[in-house]
Amino acid sequence: MKEKQATSPQRRGFLKIIPAAAVTAVGASTAAHALPGAPGSVDALADLPRETSDYLPVFFNDQEYAFIKSAVDLLIPEDDLGPGAIAAGVPVFIDRQMETPYGHGQLWYMKGPFHPEIMKSTPTLGYQLNMTPRDIYRSGIAALNKWCSKNHGKSFAELDPGKRTEVLTLLSDEKLEFGEDDVPAGVFFSQLWENTKEGFFADPMYGGNRDMAGWKMVGFPGARASYLDWADKYNVEYPLGPVSIIPKKI
Repeated sequence: MKEKQATSPQRRGFLKIIPAAAVTAVGASTAAHALPGAPGSVDALADLPRETSDYLPVFFNDQEYAFIKSAVDLLIPEDDLGPGAIAAGVPVFIDRQMETPYGHGQLWYMKGPFHPEIMKSTPTLGYQLNMTPRDIYRSGIAALNKWCSKNHGKSFAELDPGKRTEVLTLLSDEKLEFGEDDVPAGVFFSQLWENTKEGFFADPMYGGNRDMAGWKMVGFPGARASYLDWADKYNVEYPLGPVSIIPKKI
């Protein structure tokens, strides 16, 4: 979080150097999260308002959604490099993602035994909690707001931007102590950060990456049928712009 706490261009600098293959992987992994009829699927695009400010969350309550918007705005702010997470629809993406099989933990191994105490000591053993992504958000947001209320008298979204940055830094550095039954702070931040990046770079058909802002910034061509003529032109900017899977502006 220390790099992300600096000026906006520095915080977003990492986005400019993400390889196209990594962007492709984000889109592919996100595609696996959706099934026909789910909020993140193609046949549900009619539910998406053109303006992100008009979106009504389907999973998060008002206080939770206020946190999501405040947090992702800090992680990927709008600046001279282009639109930030809010304009790109990242909060919309994360909310809709929680109503997919991924959000319900159906793509994870969720059978016991669970050993959360060994996640720090032996991280190679992988995820050890009995919480789905939905559970992680619900528990983490509640725990963080409780911590903020206790220490600052306000919920996270109600804090001034400087204080929110300070708190989010503590969260990412795992320096916040939540309750015994709450999700660990580090797990919560990792979930938020991973989904934020997905929402910024996934195909717009899933609700994020509005107007293909993330792709335009890194020069990713998107779902073009062919760009082989440019495959061997190194250090030359691709001039045609990206194309979404859905042939319409979302």
